Amino acid sequence: MNRLPVLVSPYGAYAGLALHVHDLTIRGHHTETLSAADEAEAILTQLGDRRTHRISRLGRMYALNALGRLDEALQIGEELIADQESLGGPKATDAKILADVARVLIHLGRIDDGLHHVASAMALLDVAPRKGPRYFSAMSSLGEAARSADLFELSDEAMRRCLESFDSPDVLYRSAAELTHTELWVEWALRLEQVGRDEEAAGLISRSTAVLEFWLKEGLESPLGTALLAVCHAKSGRIDEALAIIDELLPRMHAAGQHHESRLLHLAQGLAMRATGQWRAAHREFRAGLQLAALKAERLLFQYELAVTAALEVPGEATQAMLEALRTHVEALWQLRLDRRTMLRQAYRRVELEAARTSADLAAASDALTGLGNRRMFDRRINTVVDGGTLLLIDVDHFKDINDRYSHGVGDRVLGEIAAVLRSHCRHDEVAIRFGGDEFALFLATGEAEARKVAERIRRVIQARDWNTIMPGLKVTLSMGLAACRPGEAGRELYDRADAHLYVAKRSGRDQLAAAAA
Repeated sequence: MNRLPVLVSPYGAYAGLALHVHDLTIRGHHTETLSAADEAEAILTQLGDRRTHRISRLGRMYALNALGRLDEALQIGEELIADQESLGGPKATDAKILADVARVLIHLGRIDDGLHHVASAMALLDVAPRKGPRYFSAMSSLGEAARSADLFELSDEAMRRCLESFDSPDVLYRSAAELTHTELWVEWALRLEQVGRDEEAAGLISRSTAVLEFWLKEGLESPLGTALLAVCHAKSGRIDEALAIIDELLPRMHAAGQHHESRLLHLAQGLAMRATGQWRAAHREFRAGLQLAALKAERLLFQYELAVTAALEVPGEATQAMLEALRTHVEALWQLRLDRRTMLRQAYRRVELEAARTSADLAAASDALTGLGNRRMFDRRINTVVDGGTLLLIDVDHFKDINDRYSHGVGDRVLGEIAAVLRSHCRHDEVAIRFGGDEFALFLATGEAEARKVAERIRRVIQARDWNTIMPGLKVTLSMGLAACRPGEAGRELYDRADAHLYVAKRSGRDQLAAAAA
């Protein structure tokens, strides 16, 4: 028995190249991620593995987003969305890409577009299987997108469902999801504290500390997790432990250009300095963090901490007025979250309506018996075939005799079986059609030589099937006519040539394929 040289993966045959890129970005090594992505994508382009190439590009987008290079990240994200239609794939994978791009859009201030992408991702995940790595990864991305819009409750729910769906022994991906969840909790806690909900904030910091300490004791190498733990220690009064982490990690993060982790460490050090009354040192650290803040929400956090520090260092009307003005602004932004929740509900409703219209259009263009496309869909597709595509016409041999001898019920079952075989031979961008009666068509996105192979496989599958399981003595064969689209050829001309070849197949004894001379 022949064996495939590489295990076939839904992500492409050479998935290991892209997974290395993702492993690096999960560990927070974003600069290294970009170098690894350069190498992986060059190799994958040569190998022609477009699916794995897409996964590597996704890892590149994560790294660019973490490094604050948002315009570059968005360009990749839009390319990935455009690739979805041609490459196809599971709903959870499509949802993940939409959520990842939503996060970038929101960071760029394009809130409406971002929330529409979030709503689209939610709608896809509502009907996706709720177990497995794809759903796990997509839910994690949805949680990140919701957090970027300050939709903390939705983000928390998405991360909870993400972790519930995890059924793999892979510790790296489980730990990455839990660290993402704790980063949400820490940010949520800081925002709650700003609006005076200190008890809720303390609870989130406590939960975050427990998760972070567990994974770091397990030996997980994560600069992000370690930086988050420093923030938690500083917020909960464990100053010496926070400073020990900062002294060891901050120089390395600066040297590596990892601004996200460096920013968190400056925040932790500023909080620690302020807790011990070292006002000037606290100012210095908060200003250093402010310089590294790429997003508005991040900058606002450091501006708030600077105002609090100034009010503590120099009590008086001026500093208190500045702090109160900033608190009013923060509270207004907190209320803005409610508007965004309403916007998301409206966007979700629009996505539902779009899906309903699409479903209605599909139903109008579908054959009720087989679920294949009908004559309306054929008429739409025939004029979209371009050079490089082919049309295969198929008739069931002696179908009237099958109906007359065995009944129309048996005939319907035969048509259903043939439809299933045709559907199984269609790739994402290919369409199977039932005109009515015993006539079928297949639009293939390939040249004539490959289309011949597909047609012969279909014919042999139908010929070899044990039709006695439906009715003793039943035999089913197919006659086929194939034509490849020529440059500038009209759809009607393509159909006429395929139909002429079908006629040749039937006149030559049936149960065969006829096409232009090879």
